[in-house]
Amino acid sequence: MAGESQIPTQASLVRRFAVRLALFYGTTYGVLGTHLPFFTVWLKAIGIEPGWIGIISAVPAVTRFTTLPLVTSLAERRHAVRSAMLLTASATALCFALVGAQQQPLPVLVLYIVTCCCWTPLAPLTDAYALRGVARYKFDYGPVRLWGSVAFILGALACGLLIDVIAARQLIWIIVAMATISALTGLSLQPLEEVPRTSRVAEGGKPLLRDAGFLAIMFSAALIQSSHVAYYTFASINWQSYGLGGLTIAGLWTLGVIAEIVVFALSPRFSLHASTLVVIGGLSAVMRWSITAHDPPIALLAITQLGHGLSFGLTQVGVMNLMVHHVPPRLMARGQGYYAATGGLLSSATSIISGAIYARYGEGLYYVMASMAAAGALLIWSARHRLKDQPHSEASGG
Repeated sequence: MAGESQIPTQASLVRRFAVRLALFYGTTYGVLGTHLPFFTVWLKAIGIEPGWIGIISAVPAVTRFTTLPLVTSLAERRHAVRSAMLLTASATALCFALVGAQQQPLPVLVLYIVTCCCWTPLAPLTDAYALRGVARYKFDYGPVRLWGSVAFILGALACGLLIDVIAARQLIWIIVAMATISALTGLSLQPLEEVPRTSRVAEGGKPLLRDAGFLAIMFSAALIQSSHVAYYTFASINWQSYGLGGLTIAGLWTLGVIAEIVVFALSPRFSLHASTLVVIGGLSAVMRWSITAHDPPIALLAITQLGHGLSFGLTQVGVMNLMVHHVPPRLMARGQGYYAATGGLLSSATSIISGAIYARYGEGLYYVMASMAAAGALLIWSARHRLKDQPHSEASGG
């Protein structure tokens, strides 16, 4: 009888953890949903020139390979991943408010750098916390992560509706509001069992960087996901210049994220190896950017947006599955930090260069993005046998 009474208690514990994590993913990606499609629109509205927009847009990627690895490594060494999540979420809300009070490019840039130093570690810290939960409670990552995508849609739609009602100069305050909600939601996250100080965490992260399989995962994912930089930076500006309204722009972003949600929801049923999922994601990006480069009509553009489910969503599912099999839970924050830093380095370089390429060639920039995605697909394909032969680590969910 005692054993039977413990079963629902364990199930309830898993449910509670997953629900709270899903809520935090939701509010955190709600910030991204209000920021990513319309932050550059706000920059343009306050008079920032395209050259400055390219530089400012590169800041999150720069902080991902500079301050982010330091934060994730420090959080792991101090066994304080959850505390670091709460601290960075709170600081992000405050710093976005300070950015919103600025009008000139240099102050915006300086304060946005501080903001991103707090904000960019939040996603890898959350993924590290989530994958530790996957290892601890044996639930699927995709169905929990999809709530972040749902919130992204709601945030984008909210801005899309409001941009036709309020001045574009006020969009920053929607971002501030969402960041504040995210910080408050983080307070509900429950602590996970900490790793003893005698664990391999004390040995440092060098073994990960000597693992050819981990390096293949890291670099291929960076190439494929960084191929989205042109889309993230210039898509809304492009569509606005074609005469599309704010709600239509938000709708196009929403189509992509709906496809992403479907992929996350169905991910527990995927039977293909995780490396194959990443290959498919990379090839989908090649096709998507090749079509986008030709200024497609709105109907084809809408169909192309659905490819985000594969180019981003399937790549993310594949990479997270590979990570959970290759990185022990006690090294997960550091592994996520390396992964995010590599993507950040490539994304920042791509963002800075893309501003100059876009100014001269316009949508021809997407051909460069297609080449990056192709390189990522080729890299993970070449490493597929090494990855398939890799035994499951203790982080594996099965």
